[in-house]
Amino acid sequence: MKRLLVLAITLVLAQTVVAQDDPVIMTIDDKEITKSEFLQIYLKNNDDPKYDKAALDEYMELFKKFKLKVAEAEALGYDTIPKLVRELNGYTKQLANPYLVDSTKIEELVEEAYYRTANEVRASHILIQVSQNAMPKDTLAAYNRIMNLRQRVLDGEDFAAVASGPGGSEDPSAKANAGDLGYFTAFQMVYPFEDMAYKTEIGSVSMPFRTRFGYHIIYVADKRPARGSMESAHIFVSARSNEPKEAIESSRKKADEIYQLLQDGGNFEELVKKYSDDPTSVNKEGKLPPFGTGTTTRMLTTYEDAAFALANDGDYSAPVQTEYGFHIIKRLKRHPVPTFDELRSSLEKRVAKDSRSQQTQKSFVVKLKDEYNFKDMSEKGLKWFYENVDTSFYRDPEIKGIKKDRTMFVLDKQEYTQRDFALFLQMNYRGIRKGGEIRPMIDEQYKKWEEKSILDYEESKLADKYPAYRALVTEYHDGILLYEIMSDMVWNKAMKDTTGLKDFHVANSANYQWNKRYDADVFECNSREAAEEVYATLIGPGADSLSISEIVQQVNTESELNTRHRNGKFDVEKSSFVKGQSLLPGINEIYEIDGKFYVVRVEKVLLPSEKEFGEAKGAVTSDYQAYLEDEWLKELRSKHKIVVNEDVLYSLGK
Repeated sequence: MKRLLVLAITLVLAQTVVAQDDPVIMTIDDKEITKSEFLQIYLKNNDDPKYDKAALDEYMELFKKFKLKVAEAEALGYDTIPKLVRELNGYTKQLANPYLVDSTKIEELVEEAYYRTANEVRASHILIQVSQNAMPKDTLAAYNRIMNLRQRVLDGEDFAAVASGPGGSEDPSAKANAGDLGYFTAFQMVYPFEDMAYKTEIGSVSMPFRTRFGYHIIYVADKRPARGSMESAHIFVSARSNEPKEAIESSRKKADEIYQLLQDGGNFEELVKKYSDDPTSVNKEGKLPPFGTGTTTRMLTTYEDAAFALANDGDYSAPVQTEYGFHIIKRLKRHPVPTFDELRSSLEKRVAKDSRSQQTQKSFVVKLKDEYNFKDMSEKGLKWFYENVDTSFYRDPEIKGIKKDRTMFVLDKQEYTQRDFALFLQMNYRGIRKGGEIRPMIDEQYKKWEEKSILDYEESKLADKYPAYRALVTEYHDGILLYEIMSDMVWNKAMKDTTGLKDFHVANSANYQWNKRYDADVFECNSREAAEEVYATLIGPGADSLSISEIVQQVNTESELNTRHRNGKFDVEKSSFVKGQSLLPGINEIYEIDGKFYVVRVEKVLLPSEKEFGEAKGAVTSDYQAYLEDEWLKELRSKHKIVVNEDVLYSLGK
């Protein structure tokens, strides 16, 4: 997806500004770019757009560079490279999908999705696996098995026991969870599964139904209003479940000690800073992304349940163990389920991408038939297929002998013929279930062909009917070409040009310097007493015979919080715990920073020096890429002619 990030292109169908009078804002090699096209991209890339001359000039310079690269890609034939053509066609299909649905049906599905977002269901299931393309006899066997399991439950056997017992559910997780999936809401299961779960009464077992995984039955244990969303923070003590028991117990002890400090009046945020092992939140006072209803984040169930169990904002939990370690959770703010209006936009997008959108396509096809004066003429044409296609088709999909190219249907005065249908059958041969009766197979495939043909025809009209769609397709086209040509001319070229990189490093060596550094062991202590114990141990008799881990273990006998150790080469400008300190080789005196006490044993003071090529390679490569791009753009400016209509440019925002 990096290609599409080049222009910060989003998947949101933004409102397009289109006027009947859409003047040309710029030409490049006589190719016209309109005001509306420029404005749409400008608005997408500026959250707070400004329309003064300076802001517009600045963005136009970026836009010209972008269009120069695209023009060069087209001139070099990048838009004819097969893999890029396939990629663009794939994105075009994705972009077309929201336009190939019934808006009325979408509204029904959005309202349904909101209800299911605002109300959770807890369900267990039993699965009997069967392929979507299974033979009829295998499908029937799977159905009979699931019906027998359902009957056992109806006759009084425990659902969980049937699910996890011999001959029960074929869901691999059933042995551990007995089929219990916990609480879920809209979009968290495949749609047929979600639909059946919400339509089944509490305490009831559903009839068998099929998804792409096979046949299921569902037992619904509970339904409840969704809990809303939660903002939380945590103090995290790492202890993965696969660590040795002694390490986990040490972490548990540490978490309990931190919790006791809280109980004794300690400040949560300060304890996060001192002790949390979560690098992503330690500098954010332990704050984590919101989770729950209306968010895209799902936390571990144990964490979620503990967080939602806290009664008030500001409350914190005792240590909660998950597979990653121990969490002391603080409730920051609990939000109720958003209103329908607040969630409408996101729900519309999710419905459009979800399998439930297939329902909207079917009703949309009915409307398209009316719009394009559809005429069904398939009766005689299908009869020919019934009479002339036999089970040999399952071995050899070639269909011979169509003497008359009979029309099957007419759409917008265009005829779709037997030959078209025969070609569809041959092209989709691999996806057709083999071994069944011919007539039902032909009927099923004909319906698919008819629907696909109608939708394909509508898709061919989208660029003319919907300017927003046309603009997005253009953006994806340009973004794909831009990524590919930048890879060839700049990014990959720089990484492969080892000689050029080294020469660039030599010519610009002053830009790649180490600051002063300390090669040292750093002991960070939570009290002066602990620091003094570390210091005394390091200078005391027998110190040379003690390993670092033995020193830490000795100081942490009473508390895992007493000290922790770091070793490395620490940049005085980037490492806060040595910044501003005048440290010397050997064991330095204790000093305090932000309530923590440090003992530092310096192996060597490393003075400012030039970085070797290997040490600076990442930065050198980045700078060399920028240099190559600048040189390339100079060449492109002389090769391609750009004319900007400044009157149109400065009219934006008026």
